[in-house]
Amino acid sequence: MTTALIVVADGARPDVLAAALDAGHCPALARLRDAHGMRVLTSVFPSVTGPAYAPFLTGRFPGDVGLPALRWFDRSRRQASWPHYARSYVGWEMQHVDRDLAPDIPTAFERAGGGLAMMNMIGRGLPLRNRLTSGPGFAIRAGWTHFRGDVAGWLDVDRALGRRMRARIAADRPPFVFASFCGVDKVSHSETHASPLVIEALRIVDDFVAGVQDDAARDGRADALAIFVVSDHGHVPVTGHDDLADVVRDLGHRVLAHPRIFVRNADVAVMVSGNAMAHLFMRLESRTRPGWRAIAPHWTPLVQQLLARESVDLVALPHDARTVELHGGAGRGMAMLVRHDDGTLDYRPVTGDPLTLGTLDHVDDDTAWRASRDTDWPDAPVQLLSLAASERCGDVILSATRDWDFRGRYEPIPHRSSHGALHRDHMLVPLLVNRAPHAEMRRTTHVFDEAMHALGR
Repeated sequence: MTTALIVVADGARPDVLAAALDAGHCPALARLRDAHGMRVLTSVFPSVTGPAYAPFLTGRFPGDVGLPALRWFDRSRRQASWPHYARSYVGWEMQHVDRDLAPDIPTAFERAGGGLAMMNMIGRGLPLRNRLTSGPGFAIRAGWTHFRGDVAGWLDVDRALGRRMRARIAADRPPFVFASFCGVDKVSHSETHASPLVIEALRIVDDFVAGVQDDAARDGRADALAIFVVSDHGHVPVTGHDDLADVVRDLGHRVLAHPRIFVRNADVAVMVSGNAMAHLFMRLESRTRPGWRAIAPHWTPLVQQLLARESVDLVALPHDARTVELHGGAGRGMAMLVRHDDGTLDYRPVTGDPLTLGTLDHVDDDTAWRASRDTDWPDAPVQLLSLAASERCGDVILSATRDWDFRGRYEPIPHRSSHGALHRDHMLVPLLVNRAPHAEMRRTTHVFDEAMHALGR
């Protein structure tokens, strides 16, 4: 029986991984590249851990499965609790991910009939005994490491988890395995991707892959192992933190934002993820999203003030589930995105061309991907329309300028580097495989497709 193994080197950039392979730091991963090449895929928006795991574990974009961001405001009042109705998957609320997940979209564990996982966040269909990072013991260790900002401690966590996972794979031979190593991301946030500790974090991933391959070869199962080594997002050093919640407060609004979520009579919920993207929710008393046209008379001044800030690269204003008004910062003008009944999309410049795409008229998603892949915002039309279609999407969506993010305070690990935005250095991720894919791989959703294909699903 085949085992499909998805290994996530969380936060690994394609150029950083390629340099590590060229320098001989990761021999097992280098062998994969030498045999089958290294592909560069586009991740999803928001390009942040958690939502960006949805492609690997469901084959869908975050908005499609009900995970529009790391933090969001629950207008429906059905998922998040009184009195704030705000959701954050940072901390104990991570336990709600499976409940928040769209019930009609099966996970990889459900499709495969079981498996093993660590640091997976999405776990529906997986017994607790097969979740290596569940339970109070791990929660205490991870929490203590995280809130102390202990980056070296995260590498110790990765090593320990890698040893446990390798042993369980050899013993159980599960059909599907998801193993995420967070060290690269933690180090990059704290010390940027240029830190030597990033190489150490990649070596831990390399040792794990080599060990799993050695075990499979010893058991005569080398050909029954399908390996996908990938990342969920990139990383970019930041020159400044433009604390969005404080910005909106200073502009005269009562703001609900983590960790200050117990705010009476708030008129804006600022939900930052990554920290280079954010949803803004207005008319918080409404149980449904009103749409930009309905709120534009009151909220246009705020949007104009945000667009004038150096930190803001893109502002998306969903009119409805199929129409997005897109503004570019630094005076790049406005364009419209439209999803048609036949599944095609339009991108039409109106007062400018914020995505530098020209006009796209009734094109399919693959054509839109190819048109945008070499721009600064690869796959942006598809990602924005997918996110806007989610009922949990904000009224205003912000994507940060490349060297900025929207949150500086309240981070246990100082964020000298961030991600989450639509910029290419956040959106491009590497992929290594141990067998030739059966179809072209463009997005991280295709990793799920290939894993299910390897399992005959």
